[in-house]
Amino acid sequence: MAPIMLPLRVDASRLIWPACALLVALLVVLPILTLLKLSLSADPQIWQHLRTTVLADYVSTTAILVIGVAILSLVLGVASAIAISQFRFIGASILSWALLLPLASPAYITAYSYTGLLDVSGPIQSQLRAVFGWQVGDYWFPAIRSLPGAIFVLGCVLYPYVYLLARTALSEQSVNLSYAAASSGANRRQFFFRVSIPLARPAIVAGLALVIMETLADYGAVSYFGLSTFTTGIFRTWFGLDSVESAAQLSLMLLSLVVLLMILEKAARRRAAYFSQSPSREDNRITLHGWRQWLAMALTCIPLVLGFVVPMAQLLFWAVQRIDGIWQARFWELLSNTLSLAGITAGITLALALLISYAARFSPNRFTRLCRSISSLGYAIPGLVIAVGVLIPLAWFDNQLDAWARLHLNTSTGLLLSGSLVALVVAYIARFLALGVNNAEAGLARIHPSMEQSARSLGENSFGVIRRVHMPLLRNSILTGFILVFVDVMKELPATLVLRPFNFDTLAVRAYELAGDERLADAALPSLAIVAAGLIPVILLTRFMRSDN
Repeated sequence: MAPIMLPLRVDASRLIWPACALLVALLVVLPILTLLKLSLSADPQIWQHLRTTVLADYVSTTAILVIGVAILSLVLGVASAIAISQFRFIGASILSWALLLPLASPAYITAYSYTGLLDVSGPIQSQLRAVFGWQVGDYWFPAIRSLPGAIFVLGCVLYPYVYLLARTALSEQSVNLSYAAASSGANRRQFFFRVSIPLARPAIVAGLALVIMETLADYGAVSYFGLSTFTTGIFRTWFGLDSVESAAQLSLMLLSLVVLLMILEKAARRRAAYFSQSPSREDNRITLHGWRQWLAMALTCIPLVLGFVVPMAQLLFWAVQRIDGIWQARFWELLSNTLSLAGITAGITLALALLISYAARFSPNRFTRLCRSISSLGYAIPGLVIAVGVLIPLAWFDNQLDAWARLHLNTSTGLLLSGSLVALVVAYIARFLALGVNNAEAGLARIHPSMEQSARSLGENSFGVIRRVHMPLLRNSILTGFILVFVDVMKELPATLVLRPFNFDTLAVRAYELAGDERLADAALPSLAIVAAGLIPVILLTRFMRSDN
């Protein structure tokens, strides 16, 4: 009698979730693989020309810029964090969250404001000439469109990364540590420099790494100031020399610097891992009185004034002069383009982030965890690098499809992907997927597995658990991730410049074009709209900080 063959049952989720994780991770891997392939086919003569003429300038300018911005951000961020976390003085509670406001303004917008304020035709130099009777060239004034000017602008905008992490690390240290140090004969100053600061060092290093990565990725500010950095070099090589292969080589060099920075940052934090078992909520700050509290308030206000108050005041001044422009159809078209593009991208990004987060939760293995880690790499990759890596494969697909359609259908399909918003959305997703993944996983971590087990015991499968249990509980995390991606898409400039379709502009692109034409006052309205949107995540962050206090 022949044996009876029973049908083999395979749990579909064991295959579906890893497949979904792989597809999402490929969105980030594809640009990197494209750059590798392009760099191998670069014209050696063009690369030799770059190496002998401008490459040393790109390296040195980028290095000086990174070092200068890192030092300025470190000084402003750590000093502000120490003042807020260690002392009580007038306005400290307001400054604790107001010091984050520069994050709302992209560096290129702050650069426009300071250029209008400090340039030769700006109000400060004009007033100096009027008061002293000087002519242009009769006096020395620091040039804002310079490498030191870019260091100043980027440092004033990016210091909140260091401030936020350093302040959190200093504030959450257990007061029991100070008691133990006092019992050992150490005074407060000795405790602060020997115990408190070393404990906060990993957080400070992490914040500094974010500052450096943002500096390496910046294109708008350094391009406007006319600096020769890697990002401007990639753009010039691609569109000036018409060599996307050589641009890919420069992109890989920049990407290598970012990866090296990530490795060093993780190694530094691993070597300096400190733990506090029972942090106390006791307020151990020193209360300042008299002139000391006024001095502390004045010094702590400096980063806020330089990074937000002054540039926003300049933008508002210009906006009042151009207030009629807000009623023009062009402004509303730009606003509509920006909002719709950001909304579509944020929605797709959050859906993919949930997909890969659930893959790592419902099918926990090395493969899905690796895919999840890869999906978070895009945020560290400059937008211009991702644009190079996304455009080429999509253009290849368009060309292949068009050739097939011409051969078999006697028609042309045109640039369906690379010539439309699809390329831009794909680049945004690859760039900002990490924001969605981090928020999705933070929300999932708060859902106890026992809730899933209870739902499964009632007959629900994985998708039923997601729909009936997880979605109601993940609403806030999804909304937060949506807003973060939405705002970052609004602010993104280099990828938008490269990949946007013809006759499609956003607020960021229009502000950049107007500033490039020296129409800074006309650039105020789109710039203020971007800053207003950027305030939303800052407000969410300040609410979170207040709930933690």
